Amino acid sequence: MKFSVFQLSRQGGRPINEDRAGYSYTREAGLFILADGMGGHPEGEVASQLALQTMSGYFQNNAKPKAADPSDFLAAGLMAAHHEIIHYASERGLFDTPRTTLVAALAQDDTLHWVHCGDSRMYLVRDGALLERTRDHSYLEAHSNDPDGNEVNNRNILFTCLGATVRPMFDLGGPMALRPGDKVLLCSDGLWGSVKDEDIVRELGARPVDEAVPLLVEQALKTAGSKSDNVTVVAMEWQADPTQVGEADFTETELLDEDDFASTIQAEPGADLTDIEDMDADAIERSIAEINAAIKRTTKRKH
Repeated sequence: MKFSVFQLSRQGGRPINEDRAGYSYTREAGLFILADGMGGHPEGEVASQLALQTMSGYFQNNAKPKAADPSDFLAAGLMAAHHEIIHYASERGLFDTPRTTLVAALAQDDTLHWVHCGDSRMYLVRDGALLERTRDHSYLEAHSNDPDGNEVNNRNILFTCLGATVRPMFDLGGPMALRPGDKVLLCSDGLWGSVKDEDIVRELGARPVDEAVPLLVEQALKTAGSKSDNVTVVAMEWQADPTQVGEADFTETELLDEDDFASTIQAEPGADLTDIEDMDADAIERSIAEINAAIKRTTKRKH
């Protein structure tokens, strides 16, 4: 297995950057992840960081050296990330929970599988053409117009995410057979909200990932101006030609041992992370009930 990868994150016009992205790999599998912490809720950057760390840890524990069932792995990893965010909020007595989107792609056995929750996207491009693009969990994508042809209100509002006090909805994709030169791009809405799909596909198809990603990010920032959202992208070229990857990281895994694991996703200094296997379903439901009770108490006091 060999691939080139390049990632870039810019804060834009926001006070902080709540996006997180990274990748992990073993001898036979690579996991690429991006999360976008949601504004309007506390500690979005914590939610996105926890999501990455939890999925990467789950990958390390289960990809030996690859996932036995890719779809099951991605679904379980996403739910583990959701549970970890709920546990974080419960342990700290937060009246509202940190929340984040998540999109992750798993490459192994020359195939691609993916999972997403929210409006962070995955694009799969081959020979300059779009093969796959995730469908956002927003009213815009689900119901662009009502039966009478009227535009739907609040169309950009997400109806699911990780960290909410209801079970997240998510979509699984794949398997899609990968060919040499295929490119996979994960991005936050800071990119696709300002750059059209056709422009993303054209740039990704025409250039190595280390050239396409900076151009796309700069285009998004320029288009959005001073009110730009955080813009984060991680892009991978499968079975890349090492002479054509430019400044992108080139990874060739055939010399790794079966138990070897590498990752760009690191725990932040001082982070208080629980073991991702610690919470069973009953404990998670109790945490959710405690948070909902705290929210109700706070609402009553305000009135």
